[in-house]
Amino acid sequence: MSIKHAAIVGAGVAGLTSALSLAAKGISSDIIEQAPQLGEVGAGLQLSPNATRVLDQLGVLPELERHWFEPEAISLVSGTDLRPLASVPAGDFARKRWGHPYGVLHRSTLQQGLLRAVLNQPLCRLHLGHRVQGIGPDSIGAITDRKADLVIGADGAWSVARDSIAGSPSVSFSGNIAWRFTIDQAAAPAFLSRAGVTAYLGAKAHLVSYPLREIDGFNLVAIAAGTKSDESWAIDADAARRAMLLEQFSGWHRDIRTILSGADRPTFWPLYQASQGNWHNGRDTVLIGDAAHAMMPFSAQGAAMAIEDAFSLAAHVARAPLPSALEAFSIERKARAERVKARGDFNRFAYHARGPFRIGRDIVLSLRPPERLAADLDWLYGHRIGD
Repeated sequence: MSIKHAAIVGAGVAGLTSALSLAAKGISSDIIEQAPQLGEVGAGLQLSPNATRVLDQLGVLPELERHWFEPEAISLVSGTDLRPLASVPAGDFARKRWGHPYGVLHRSTLQQGLLRAVLNQPLCRLHLGHRVQGIGPDSIGAITDRKADLVIGADGAWSVARDSIAGSPSVSFSGNIAWRFTIDQAAAPAFLSRAGVTAYLGAKAHLVSYPLREIDGFNLVAIAAGTKSDESWAIDADAARRAMLLEQFSGWHRDIRTILSGADRPTFWPLYQASQGNWHNGRDTVLIGDAAHAMMPFSAQGAAMAIEDAFSLAAHVARAPLPSALEAFSIERKARAERVKARGDFNRFAYHARGPFRIGRDIVLSLRPPERLAADLDWLYGHRIGD
């Protein structure tokens, strides 16, 4: 083992998973979080088999399965006429093909499941309400009273830890906006699938819907490209932002526009992405999750990539000297993140296609059976750390 103790900046999905992954290797950690209590902005998220495989190995999955919903399929539907375009089977199919389940759940369910596991793990200590002022032994030690062999920046797209690494990635607005909101089951229109995840596709925009058991309702995320942002982050949408939402979906089916116009307290999320750059300083500091590779949600892999990063980093630092472990981790995970990002870019083009490209997309999708579409995802959902 190359290290005995780590300090983790950030107690989100990446940070908590990192603490549990290190503990599984016998490595202790201090998790430092500036918020006085843990909570998640937003509503739902999707956990594909590549993520649930890790959570299962960490002993967290059974708790999540008691609360989540397993969709029967992930479907693509026309946003203009509600015509089905394609479907990838999930449910029992996912468990058999990729070895682990595909689930949708409230973000707080995942965070609280990870948090309970951390609080029950003697090798993990959590420090809430502490803002790190620079990444260094003095600033970290002032909070934890312990010297860290490794500092892990798991503090998201606006990472403080990233500033301590020369040549690290920079973050910029992607040109895409997300509006997130929920609908009660009783108020949801009949066309929203109660059995699966559905992505409604349109010109320069798409809408994702799926049930959430925890709220007895639906999670909806509307994403539009080519919009501008004043860099506000996860705020309640005011009248101007609501008008922007309806403008972006102006040519859509009237039933979808009715949902959007009646959305109760939608939150406005400008989407940011990270450039290429260094993920570690070669000695004792490394980035994971959005701090390293914030990307667009077009493959629904944000949480999954953070979970994979955390598990992979623990495996590397447990078996190799720290400088070489950080380099090996970076090489492995950069290649993985780039491939996932490329898939997301492809999905963005396909989901938001217009004109002849849209017609061609619909023809190609109609000719591909569900099993063939699932096979295209084997590299993503079937991934195992170390493979």
